[in-house]
Amino acid sequence: MAPGRQTASPSTRWTVLPMLLLPSSVVRFGLALAAGGCAALSSHACAGDLAARVRDAQGRPIEDAVVWAMPLSGQSPPRDTRAVTIVQRDKRFIPRVTPVQVGTAVQFPNEDTVRHHVYSFSPAKVFSLKLYVGTPPNPVVFDKAGEVVLGCNIHDQMLAFVYGVDTPYFARSGADGAARIANLLPGDYALHAWHPDQSAAAAAARVSMRATGTVEHTLGVTLSERPRTAARP
Repeated sequence: MAPGRQTASPSTRWTVLPMLLLPSSVVRFGLALAAGGCAALSSHACAGDLAARVRDAQGRPIEDAVVWAMPLSGQSPPRDTRAVTIVQRDKRFIPRVTPVQVGTAVQFPNEDTVRHHVYSFSPAKVFSLKLYVGTPPNPVVFDKAGEVVLGCNIHDQMLAFVYGVDTPYFARSGADGAARIANLLPGDYALHAWHPDQSAAAAAARVSMRATGTVEHTLGVTLSERPRTAARP
């Protein structure tokens, strides 16, 4: 044996410790955090919720307002994949206000026994579904942002609205004026509100989302004294 070189004797015993096994979800979480923090996570583990309240000039809740959050960081949020349907029933559109992400396909089933002719002349979407019952074979794709006014060429009292936004972070307010947007990644957002009866465009607000928890914010919308919306069903 060469001078100064040592070798293990045949009697030497090596002890192998058992490997600690972790759930795969925990491993992915740790790797994602090491790679780039919350922005690298594919789940909603680092996402917060936005609880918006929409009020008029007198502080009363506003129903059927569209609320949406636009990322200010330049991030590319995921696409919204919700199926959207606007039903015709009892000679009314239900719901009367529908927010969608740009590029969403919307179905217009007619559940009445009479035929309807659904149309819009709005710049954001011009289309015509001529007299029919049941569900048309092809949905309508709303491919531009902004307001789309829906009508029926046979029943003038039928009126509804689609509002297209360039973000998957949106909601419609309920009777209590509340609109909740879930799973926003941390960062700054421009928060907008729109209502078909507004007298002027509402100012956007800046909100900062945390990694977890809920951020609350109140938005003000000034309504017109002469609303154009149809009577509620």
